[in-house]
Amino acid sequence: MGDFELLGRIGQGGMGQVFLGESLGGEPAAVKVIKPSVVDSESRQRFAQEIEVLKTIWGPRIAAFLGADAEAEQPWLATEYVDGPDLAKHVKTHGPLPSVLAAALGAVLAEALSAVHAQGLLHRDLKPANVLMGPNGPKIIDFGLAAFTDSNVSLTAPHQVVGTPICMAPEQAAGVKPLTAAVDVYALGALLLFAVTGHYPHEAATPYMVFHLVTDPGTAPDLSGVPKELEPLLAGMLAHDAAGRPSLTEVVQGCRSVIEAQGMKIAQARRRLTAHTAGQRHRESPSDGLPTVAWPAPTHDTPAPAPETGPAEPAAPVPAYAPPVSPATLVEDAPGAPAVPPAHDGSPGVVPAEPRNRPDGDRPDGARRARPAPDRRPPAAPPRPKAAAPSLRHSVQARRTAERLRTAYAAKAPF
Repeated sequence: MGDFELLGRIGQGGMGQVFLGESLGGEPAAVKVIKPSVVDSESRQRFAQEIEVLKTIWGPRIAAFLGADAEAEQPWLATEYVDGPDLAKHVKTHGPLPSVLAAALGAVLAEALSAVHAQGLLHRDLKPANVLMGPNGPKIIDFGLAAFTDSNVSLTAPHQVVGTPICMAPEQAAGVKPLTAAVDVYALGALLLFAVTGHYPHEAATPYMVFHLVTDPGTAPDLSGVPKELEPLLAGMLAHDAAGRPSLTEVVQGCRSVIEAQGMKIAQARRRLTAHTAGQRHRESPSDGLPTVAWPAPTHDTPAPAPETGPAEPAAPVPAYAPPVSPATLVEDAPGAPAVPPAHDGSPGVVPAEPRNRPDGDRPDGARRARPAPDRRPPAAPPRPKAAAPSLRHSVQARRTAERLRTAYAAKAPF
């Protein structure tokens, strides 16, 4: 698509599919492609509007625009690829967020939405599935329903409602126009309610029933399970009357108050939110069976323990004349080098380095070193020629891990 090579499908919906792509320069991207069966003049116009919206807005919490072509045979749009699950998947997998982390999330997203509103835009479809928990913090995606607040052009027929009912403001669900910034405040409140409880303000068996509950002034949102410190803020954000909701600036201040009441600064809470979501992602067992493999650490770092995937491979012996090597460095025996016996607990044996030019058997204190028992192997490998240098290649364990990765990816490839 354009200059982007499509590497694999990562999502799909009624209108199209999303692929992991790569630019000519190797930049990863999420490439949305409209299905041929739904390509018509209206879908092209709506897609072109989404492209114009993404060209207009920017910020660290918005997935960046990378390229698009609304006039192509198959219209496509490329945005920044965020390597992380959406908020809905994260909560369903790991459970609700602690209140202080939910407050940090609220402050981050409210500030991002303020920047969107400053450009005269509304998101209109903010929901947990449209917030990606990336390695550098949350990011907002999918501005397909975004609209210019001062625009007189509408792509929807009269009384036609578009959006997601479970996070939709009452006036948006009722088809009221024009909409104001308060619709995104309500949606953010619904998103935060889900983040701390796992449920939405109004839930029912069908979308029609949800619409009825949302638009009914006599039906209050379900705030059960909300931490007490967040209840006043969420109750205000989910008010039925748009005029009764706080502004996004007030939402940020309310979130800061929750965080500071627990003796923490907003920047610290934001870092904890990112560390929390990223840490749980690395600890989880991938549902697709793909093993999690860490990159080798630098030699001065403390290596992380290896995953328990089976008996450990015997480590390569380190020659006495070699410099210290971190266990995280991938080193294999030179041809013909003897193996080191594993310890009694199953971990690789350790070869003590002996200084050169010392008579065999001598110790620094002049005492003789005890000979090994007949039924035990010598603790050190026989000396190798001084001119020989250890060959640096991938270890047996690394090769096996790579093979498991290749096998797992091949089995789960979508096409």
